[in-house]
Amino acid sequence: MHGKLLPLGGLYLVQGLPYGLQSSLLPILLRARGLSLTRVGLTKGLYAPWLLKLAWAPLVDRRGSPRLWLTLSTMSLGLVCGLLAALPPPQAGQAQLPTPVMGLLLLLNLGAAVQDVALDTLAVQLLEPKELGPGNTVQVVAYKLGSALAGGGLLVLFPTLSWPLLFLLLAATYWVAAALAWAAPALGRLPWPQVSEHAPHTYLLQDLLAVPGTLWTAGFVLTYKLGEQGAGSLFPLLLLDHGASASDLGLWSGLGAMTCSIAGSSLGGALLARHWQPLSLLRSVLQLRLWGLAGQTALLFHLNTPGASLDPGTVLRGATLLSICVQQFLGGVVTTATFTVMMHCSQLAPRALQATHYSFLATLELLGKLLPGILAGVLADGLGPPLCFAAFLVLSALPVLDLSLAPSHLT
Repeated sequence: MHGKLLPLGGLYLVQGLPYGLQSSLLPILLRARGLSLTRVGLTKGLYAPWLLKLAWAPLVDRRGSPRLWLTLSTMSLGLVCGLLAALPPPQAGQAQLPTPVMGLLLLLNLGAAVQDVALDTLAVQLLEPKELGPGNTVQVVAYKLGSALAGGGLLVLFPTLSWPLLFLLLAATYWVAAALAWAAPALGRLPWPQVSEHAPHTYLLQDLLAVPGTLWTAGFVLTYKLGEQGAGSLFPLLLLDHGASASDLGLWSGLGAMTCSIAGSSLGGALLARHWQPLSLLRSVLQLRLWGLAGQTALLFHLNTPGASLDPGTVLRGATLLSICVQQFLGGVVTTATFTVMMHCSQLAPRALQATHYSFLATLELLGKLLPGILAGVLADGLGPPLCFAAFLVLSALPVLDLSLAPSHLT
């Protein structure tokens, strides 16, 4: 099993780099340069290629091997990072990211989305049912570690690390990962698609929904992160508005929170390995997450009272930082359990449909995280942060209720 998990872990770590770059580093840099919450949130529209994974997932299923797709997409990511290194960084006073930078970041997301389909296909086909718990732990933890390194880690180093050097390092990392994808023995064991699998065929939505448990799983993954992701993307920016420094936020909401998230994902994997049922684990942890978000919402209301301060040494500062870490820890447990349910559901599909099926679920999962991240700033500017967080609290209750409708064969 270690021969499978080590290369998968290294590749999932690399896959997390673009997300951390755009979810943690860019928003804080742009907010510090005076952009509104709405404009900062709308930059997440660059994630759009991730929502189109179903367009090329059937190609990965039937044209070439997943390892070939993985190698080529990873090499293309290195090329895009090399081009970004040649461009000047965003400057203070600019209303938005420069158009060439936005275009290359869009290409970066396109390459990362193709890489994601190929890597998930390898994982679905390589892992045995008893390996799903450890396999999804490696997937989630490695992805989050890559996101933390590219987000909080680079934010801490950014004052001393130049823009060209940053992207040259990322380019070198991608090219090393491409070599790993091609050379790892475990990733070369899967056969190429058979001739019959190359026959032209367009999968319809009814083909995907015909797989047992798909309809419920699709609804759950679309809603389980709505409240958490909206609150998590907005809370650090609101702390910045209340006097917290960008470097402190990079440390606590980037590296610190991600460390807690990785710890939560690791605990989730350990519990699954000890034969905890994923849905039972989700039922318990989602309720704890709901209470944690309620506490974070109360802190936000208190921040708006006269005399509230985030100065070093204050109880309020410690409570806000603790709330970020607690929510990330619980979110890590939830993510590992949810991805285990997703992969189990996709393994029930015919082999020639597995990449498309898993991409369908992963696209909905991403949509459920992306929409609140994009709209959080708009809602906060329009309704005010307290009412916005109250709405996130209601959304976080939906997956708790949804678990009561889960089909028995997914337990």
